Amino acid sequence: MQPELVDTGTLQRSVEALLFVASEALSIKQLAKLTGAEESEVSLTLQRIDQEFAHRGVVLREVAGGYRFASSPAAREAVEAYLLPPKQNLSPAALETLAIVAYTQPCTKGEVEEIRGVSADSVIATLVDRRFLAESGRRDAPGRPMLYKTTPEFLEAFGLNSLDDLPKIDVDGTTPLELVLPIPTVPAEAEAEETPALPERVEAGETTDETEPTPSAV
Repeated sequence: MQPELVDTGTLQRSVEALLFVASEALSIKQLAKLTGAEESEVSLTLQRIDQEFAHRGVVLREVAGGYRFASSPAAREAVEAYLLPPKQNLSPAALETLAIVAYTQPCTKGEVEEIRGVSADSVIATLVDRRFLAESGRRDAPGRPMLYKTTPEFLEAFGLNSLDDLPKIDVDGTTPLELVLPIPTVPAEAEAEETPALPERVEAGETTDETEPTPSAV
């Protein structure tokens, strides 16, 4: 017996409403469960929404394994004018630390410090506070140090669907992590240590005023 199909107009309204009120990206499976529709129906509905909203101020984005509404890149200036003071990039030290964790996770603070050559206490605390890093259990080693991993918020901020979308590191280990997060710079007092260049295996990309930030999510 074929399952009863959900009215496309009703389904689209429900999906749009869910994407509007959700505080995180919703997967096709979640949307199907919430609306009582088949996943194939939800997939087709998302395609229609994507097409209909393509040239509007709010667009559909696929991030962190799901979908959500976000402001259009074409409306960036207006959005930034409203969200003054303008958002800035992560500090070089924070980007370096985030890059190390992204490529070696789960890893300990000590492992990050071994690569960077300086203390990572304040930087990791800042990244955890901003929900780009999260605790991931403890290493089975003397002292049982805490392990850290990246979060769905990290994927969303960088416009990644999964960790597989991270830039691939070349065999010689020289590929940089050239990504910019549209969030305020970490206060200087929170990072008193020197910030040396990252070893060749993982480098943080330089940020400039000309780099376009990821669109702010609605």
